[in-house]
Amino acid sequence: MDHYTDEHGQRVAVPDPYRWLEEPDSPQTRAWVRAQNAVTDAFLDTLPARAAYRERLSALWDYPREGVPWTRGGHFFRFFNPGLLNQPVLEVADSARGPWRTLLDPNTLSEDGTASLLSASVSRDGGRVAYGVQQGGSDWITWHVRDVTSGEDDPHAARWSKFSGAAWTPDGQGFYYGAYDAPQEGAALTGTNRDSRLMFHRVGTPQSQDHVVIVRPDEPHWRYSAGVTEDGAYLLVVVMRGTEPKNLLWVRPLGSDGPFTEVVPEFRAAYDVIGNDGPLLYIRTDEDAPRGRVLAWNVETGERQEVIPEGPDALEQAALVPDGILTVTLHDANHRLTRHGRAGGPVHDIALPGLGTVTDLNTRQDDPQVYFGFTSFLTPGTPYQLRPDGRLEALAAPAVDFDASAYEVTQEFATSKDGTRVPMFIVARRGLVRDGTNPTLLYGYGGFSISLTPSFSVGRLAWLERGGVYVMANLRGGAEYGEEWHLAGTLTRKQNVFDDFIACAEHVIATGVTSSAHLGIQGGSNGGLLVGAVMTQRPELVGAVIAQVGVMDMLRYQHFTIGWAWASDYGRSDDPAMFRTLLGYSPLHRLREGVAYPATLVTTGDHDDRVVPAHSYKFAAELQRVQAGNAPALIRIETRGGHGAGKPTSLVIAEAADIWAFLEARLSGAHTG
Repeated sequence: MDHYTDEHGQRVAVPDPYRWLEEPDSPQTRAWVRAQNAVTDAFLDTLPARAAYRERLSALWDYPREGVPWTRGGHFFRFFNPGLLNQPVLEVADSARGPWRTLLDPNTLSEDGTASLLSASVSRDGGRVAYGVQQGGSDWITWHVRDVTSGEDDPHAARWSKFSGAAWTPDGQGFYYGAYDAPQEGAALTGTNRDSRLMFHRVGTPQSQDHVVIVRPDEPHWRYSAGVTEDGAYLLVVVMRGTEPKNLLWVRPLGSDGPFTEVVPEFRAAYDVIGNDGPLLYIRTDEDAPRGRVLAWNVETGERQEVIPEGPDALEQAALVPDGILTVTLHDANHRLTRHGRAGGPVHDIALPGLGTVTDLNTRQDDPQVYFGFTSFLTPGTPYQLRPDGRLEALAAPAVDFDASAYEVTQEFATSKDGTRVPMFIVARRGLVRDGTNPTLLYGYGGFSISLTPSFSVGRLAWLERGGVYVMANLRGGAEYGEEWHLAGTLTRKQNVFDDFIACAEHVIATGVTSSAHLGIQGGSNGGLLVGAVMTQRPELVGAVIAQVGVMDMLRYQHFTIGWAWASDYGRSDDPAMFRTLLGYSPLHRLREGVAYPATLVTTGDHDDRVVPAHSYKFAAELQRVQAGNAPALIRIETRGGHGAGKPTSLVIAEAADIWAFLEARLSGAHTG
């Protein structure tokens, strides 16, 4: 039993009967996991579509996926998966078109494919790559250094890094990275992550000799990300506080041990340095511009000048190219690419292949060649070269065994409870008959300033082929319309996100796309919270729920790993002003006896150290206890998986097949309970 104080000073007792499930490696929890997986697997094995989905997904996934190249020191680098490798390999070439050779194959790092290459940073001369290895789905990273020519690794590694990249010095002799203290024994997957440090690792030396660049014991919630300007003149440090979309910006001459110039000394907005001309930094920011703008900021004089003003669409990316700036903006949740002059002023829009998403915008401010990826709901991720004359040239032609011409994407808008216009994309077979019987999956996220844009999913294709409809909702809490859209879905306004999702569900029902019995909802992480909240507020609205690695216990989330960092979106239960709000929508605490909840499949990984599996364990246990209807309440626990990043292809296919088979069985009309 926990006790909390609300805004009226009243002490409120909240039962927590499944607290023991917060110990992931206790004998009791391990036994519970085995028992739950046995029940779930037995149920899924009765579904006739399970084997069919696995077979079809394996065939669909087996196509070459060529990543977007980037350049360093005259070399080109990319990630590549020829088909069904568990992890993509890192390749190097002397041209953007190859021939390519394998530089690093992470599939050799573990027998089961659960060691993944989370990040790779190449030194300026192209001679070395710092690569971060993640094990078993954990967020912890171990940094290694490989020589590009010889393929040999330096024997010294840097451990206990998390949420960090690697920023090389111009001479390629070392790199900056973020790290934490080694966790206490047995607490690597649950211990709270505080007191981040910015470190410098010199190649050829042990981690014990790494230099501490920044540590602030007085600010345990600060986290540091380093960058080095392309001209090698400045070390840039972005200071973050939790998951707030606001940061500090510190700068000092590279190689100096003197104090940093605090260019931005307060958490008032987001500041992203996109390049520099000497002391003049070009910065993308939402300061006094919630949809974003670009400033030129002299770090020596403090003088600022607006280069690209705020426009009608949210500015999501910006990058310097010779004599110009490329911007990626969001127009009703799909991307536009525009080239501006270095002094501002739009030059021209670049015609993209269709309605979709720009990914991996790889540029250098002294190189006219630009590389980026483009994807959409029906188009696999494709690398492109943007030539100086504005022409696009595809560097690959992904061949998927799927007839995309038989399907179409439409965009529609729902009206939320308070009148807000909420966009959604509907992907379905051409000529869809809107008779209310189509099995439909509605997906959402709605948080942390993360925008959902059109993207390609191999797993989704099998659902479409078998008559399913896919709907993606763009909810408040994201950044589809800038920072105001994000803030409208945070703290005491979090209910707006759930209302937006409910409105999208009601829209596809009212327009005949589907009906409640044929509608499923899905979300992961913060999206798992979303579907957990919606199913407990409106259990009659949908026929099935897929809740993946969700934040389900809103009263205790801050006590584990990086959970404290989410308070900027959620607030905390130990804040009397927020307690009642959190208790009011916390999925775990809204479950009620005597309610017939929709068929539910909860998924998590026992190595998830971002949203610890206890959230899913406790929610599933309570749901099974109170479920009044005859719909199943199951949990699928990956015993060598984490939050999702780096999950091997074999496990991704297996999980996707189980999810689609579950949804088809519940939404096809065969089940009504």
